[in-house]
Amino acid sequence: MERGFLKKAIESILFVSQKPVSLRDLHKVFSDVDLEEIASCLEELVREWRDLGRGFSIYEVGGGYQFRTCPSYSDFIARFKEIKPFKLSRAALEVLAIVAYRQPITRLEIDYIRGVDSSGVIGVLLDKRLIEIKGRKEVVGRPFLYGTTQEFLEVFGLRSLEDLPTLKEIEEIDKELKLISGD
Repeated sequence: MERGFLKKAIESILFVSQKPVSLRDLHKVFSDVDLEEIASCLEELVREWRDLGRGFSIYEVGGGYQFRTCPSYSDFIARFKEIKPFKLSRAALEVLAIVAYRQPITRLEIDYIRGVDSSGVIGVLLDKRLIEIKGRKEVVGRPFLYGTTQEFLEVFGLRSLEDLPTLKEIEEIDKELKLISGD
């Protein structure tokens, strides 16, 4: 298949998809094309769209590729769509961070780390599909194990969990913020 045609076909698939499209998904469609060739085309498309400097581009997120609007225009898009920005309470962010860094984890383990009951917050995060039940822990009572979802990666613009900042980086950011605020 001619490279220019392949790139346009990949671009078309990304354009119509509402979810990130993985390299594996593209290889299923273009089974007669080497995986490396598809990956190379994707890298070129990402670079070309970024270099155009348009209001949207192709981003690698959630284990795949997706057309997304540039983050700098999110306020305008929210106003246009008359939607409220996606907000989470401090408690929800705490639980989400604990799950993201310690998964798979039980509710009791989350409660122990936070020092308070997290049942309600876990329910909210399940409803928003940011966490999901990953299984059961093989202990007495067999409690649910929670982990983050693909949607978590998409909402936070992460390619994978490896993109999360390390705990050391978070501590450094916290120190800098305290210096700036004078605390």
